[in-house]
Amino acid sequence: MLTRRSFLGHSAIAPFALRSILCAEPETSAPQVSARAVVIHKRTFIFDGHVHALDREYYHGGSFGTRSTEGQWDLVRAAEGGEDAFFLSIFVPEEYYPSRFETKQAFRRIDHALQQIALNHDKVELAMTADDILHIRAKGKMAAILDIEGSYDLDGNVGILRELYKRGVRSAQLSAHNWNQKYADACCSPPQSNGLSKHGRKVIHEMNNLGMVINVSHSSDQTISQAIDASDHPVIATHGGLRSANDIPRLMPDDLLKKLASKGGVFGFQIGGEFASRRVAEYLTARRNGKSFTDTVSIPDRVKGKTIEQVDSLVAPVYPMAGARTPDNIAVAADEWVDVVDKAVQLVGEDHVSLGSDFDGGPPLPRGMRDVRDLPLITDAMLRRGYSEGRIDKFWGGNLLRVFRQITQK
Repeated sequence: MLTRRSFLGHSAIAPFALRSILCAEPETSAPQVSARAVVIHKRTFIFDGHVHALDREYYHGGSFGTRSTEGQWDLVRAAEGGEDAFFLSIFVPEEYYPSRFETKQAFRRIDHALQQIALNHDKVELAMTADDILHIRAKGKMAAILDIEGSYDLDGNVGILRELYKRGVRSAQLSAHNWNQKYADACCSPPQSNGLSKHGRKVIHEMNNLGMVINVSHSSDQTISQAIDASDHPVIATHGGLRSANDIPRLMPDDLLKKLASKGGVFGFQIGGEFASRRVAEYLTARRNGKSFTDTVSIPDRVKGKTIEQVDSLVAPVYPMAGARTPDNIAVAADEWVDVVDKAVQLVGEDHVSLGSDFDGGPPLPRGMRDVRDLPLITDAMLRRGYSEGRIDKFWGGNLLRVFRQITQK
């Protein structure tokens, strides 16, 4: 059965050479942006709420401080794109859940992330508070915040959660990517707890006590609503889109966006066209023979009886997930993408929107955007829409930094 990963990588057992061909895009020239956009983009603080910064290096080796010809993101290209801080996704996908490898994999990925940050200490440092971020930026480096995407433990053991916090994790997703945790339902699995279980509320309470970001991306509507009610702090959806723009269960309905904002939360927009455009979504769904990008039903059979190292080998060929190639006549323009952001601004105001690019997590990029280097395209599109510099600053980093400070300060 075709899955999101098999679509992006064509085969879960594809050799490295084939993966390189599929992931590598021919280099094109930088897009043209206005001189004013260049100036504004260069001086603004850019805080990306979701980046698959290390999947490539974890599975294939190397350093994320080295410019890569694959994928959409590394520290070198991110600096060229103006990024100052980012949520570094500690991605634990569904393949590790059937054999209950998720906790071991979370710790393996955290250990690897900390090694990579240490290796590249001249470019990046670990941040655990908003003040850390600003101090790191003042030194001319990028700040990395560790964010669990997927499951650290399907049972929601709060002892494991506290150990993750000690290791530097400051954000965790409630759902197990597109699968349910035993305590919180996901967007794209049959309901199990009808939102949060009683234990799920205990997990939220512990995250509040620790000062950890509650990330409701990939959660079901009921989970999102109940998490907003249960949390003493604002909650964040780090990377998504609006269901009013594209009717996909993974995306946020208007009423929940309003509820999230009413409690001070921030919504991060994924950079991909599939979330922003029905045209792009329909094209890509047809390419997948009608299957959703969230289809993971074949995973239990594919990983049955495999060791964790064999699971590594199974999933490795699809990383980095650079996104499906979308023809120019199908791909969204930067202005179309900003249209969706603007819908949210009209609904909840400019204080509750942000960027959660999902670079190297599979987004089909706007037309003309090569990778993270070309984020100024978005600034230029915002200027064409008439956004003030203050609103642009809030979107690029001010809003996320404000809420991160509120949640993590002691």
